[in-house]
Amino acid sequence: MTSADAASMFERVMGAEFYRLHPQLQRRFSVGLGSGVAGIGTGVMEEVWHTAGWVRPFLLLGATRNILAPRRGKNVPFQIENVPYTDSFGRETVSFVRTFGYPRGTKRFDAQMVIAPEQTHIIDYLGTHQHLETPLYFSAEEDGSLTIRSQGLRFREGPVDVTVPGFISADATIREQFEEQTGRLRISVTVANDRIGPLFGYRGWFEQEYFEVAKLKVRPGLRPKREHNPTDRW
Repeated sequence: MTSADAASMFERVMGAEFYRLHPQLQRRFSVGLGSGVAGIGTGVMEEVWHTAGWVRPFLLLGATRNILAPRRGKNVPFQIENVPYTDSFGRETVSFVRTFGYPRGTKRFDAQMVIAPEQTHIIDYLGTHQHLETPLYFSAEEDGSLTIRSQGLRFREGPVDVTVPGFISADATIREQFEEQTGRLRISVTVANDRIGPLFGYRGWFEQEYFEVAKLKVRPGLRPKREHNPTDRW
């Protein structure tokens, strides 16, 4: 068990449940400033999907600020960068920057995670300007896999700071597991609306490499263009 100083934000919010995860998932979610470790995953998303034509304009709009991925695709090259750093408000932050290598050009889905003040969950800031934020709750499954669920969504722009109404909002369910036979991490993401059902998602695999934060550093363009001050709304 890691010391309190070295424990990652994910370990802190999960508590003892963290140690029910597969050891490779424990390693993946031990990235942080305390451990001094960053991770970069490279693989393939076997499918990127969305369910209805009317969803596409919202995905295209979000893509202008690196929120979600606007295009369907099969066997799309994929990279995820989990690099810890201290943001402009002094908070430990871990990037979850995903790059999808579509044939017509790459698209990014940017997120930055910080621990909530009460340390019971993670706050996920989405996009280049952190227009959207959502609380994330982490749980270990009996088979050692990880489930992450979002609950609610806020929109923030200048003086505007509002909860997105449920009928146009969406929650995400992310599942990660380690495959012993391949040595790969598998991921499945579904974004759904309570009334309409599934809207968007992707599934596939990646292999994770680990680096010393002091040597890897935070590359240009990884951090958002704007960071929001801490919120107590969650």
